[in-house]
Amino acid sequence: MDTPYSVVGSKHTIAPTGPRLTVFSRWWAALPDWQERVVVRERLCDLTDRELRDIGITRGEIDYVASNRSMDPRGI
Repeated sequence: MDTPYSVVGSKHTIAPTGPRLTVFSRWWAALPDWQERVVVRERLCDLTDRELRDIGITRGEIDYVASNRSMDPRGI
């Protein structure tokens, strides 16, 4: 399988273009969001059950809350 390469004004190959670059770009763009989910999950797991109740979530909802930070699990 040949990977298309292009350089403006040249016949030589330097940087890949096409689907491979797009997949890497998407992965690279998603990395900070994944890292933030890991941090949120760790912090919530460190809380006691009472502290979690105080903020309106249960231990079973930690993964959901960490993955959907923009949504309120209480439905408010």
